[in-house]
Amino acid sequence: MAVKKSVKKFAGVYFSESTIRKWRERPDRCYWVNFKDCETGKLRWERCGWASEGWTPEAAQRRRYELLEQDRAGEYKPRQERKADQLTFGRLMDDHYLPWSDANKKRCRDDRCLYKNWLEARFALKSLRDISPLDLERLKKDMRDAEKAEATVKHALCLARQAFNKAVAWGLWTGNNPCRAVKFPSPNNARQRFLSHKEADSLIKALQERSPQIGRAARLSLYSGMRMSELFALRWSDVDLRNGVITVLDSKNNQSRPVFITDRIREILDELPPGKPDELLFKTKQGKPVIWMSKTFKGVVDDLGLNKGITDPRQKLSFHSLRHTFASWAVIEGTPLYVVGKALGHKTAVMTQRYAHLSPESQRAAFEAVARSQDRKTRKRGAQNVRQA
Repeated sequence: MAVKKSVKKFAGVYFSESTIRKWRERPDRCYWVNFKDCETGKLRWERCGWASEGWTPEAAQRRRYELLEQDRAGEYKPRQERKADQLTFGRLMDDHYLPWSDANKKRCRDDRCLYKNWLEARFALKSLRDISPLDLERLKKDMRDAEKAEATVKHALCLARQAFNKAVAWGLWTGNNPCRAVKFPSPNNARQRFLSHKEADSLIKALQERSPQIGRAARLSLYSGMRMSELFALRWSDVDLRNGVITVLDSKNNQSRPVFITDRIREILDELPPGKPDELLFKTKQGKPVIWMSKTFKGVVDDLGLNKGITDPRQKLSFHSLRHTFASWAVIEGTPLYVVGKALGHKTAVMTQRYAHLSPESQRAAFEAVARSQDRKTRKRGAQNVRQA
């Protein structure tokens, strides 16, 4: 860093000379000013500009007087804070947050879609300091008026909250996060619907006839409990036919888990054309990764009338219902909830509790325990009465 030298007759004014820039056949000078912060007593330095840009000792001194007046009035902000005040939400997202999301988040496409559809037009040109909790409450209301699911509303607010948090963590912003004053929705979107064996047979048969690949994906989800994203991320290197295990690497909670190959799963794998270790099991006709589920699945569901008359989204059949069906059938057959949770890759036991009512012994055990306790008490009383007689 160039050495700052004081300018004679101008208190608090300094200059440094450039080793590269020239002005009027001399090294260009950059002017600085300093003063003590009234509140903290800290010495503040402010850069004014170059002589080649029109700055002179007199202009630098006038700038120092302006800063001193701001400081006495309690209005002074360091340059970094002033720069942060000018940062717009659009610049934060485009230059910093979305590139970070692309590099660090699996569902980065969701962030981009939410930003483009709901946040960009509303907040992109606003500075961070100008976005208030009321603005976010209006966003929440508008999304609900547009009949967006509560989970979608929550995801949009979470995106805004994380963007503000990252701005603070990266030193781009020093203000408060307006999302702290906003109540986030608490959606109850846990799916309750699972297929009967008859419905599952009809659905699989129709899918196989319409699209063999979607039929295989649906069967594999039904027999393994894998999520759609996990199915479409599978590569042949994840399949160990000798030991009968598929390793799910790209799970939702970032923890790998085994899927044991049953006879039904082996049949599906045998139907797939073999590939190199790094090749995907399921891919498009162009050989690219599958990103979205084809409309074929919904079309078959509609043709079979499996969602006819159902308005509750939690009861409507979707591809994810196949995973839910796997878990439900496993619990009905007497598999302990802990084992089912491990098979599904649940991070906490709470996520598996939705299947507790399906266990044949889950609630019966509580009633029978109370009955046994009462029986013992009755027998004890009877024995006491006999001895007294």
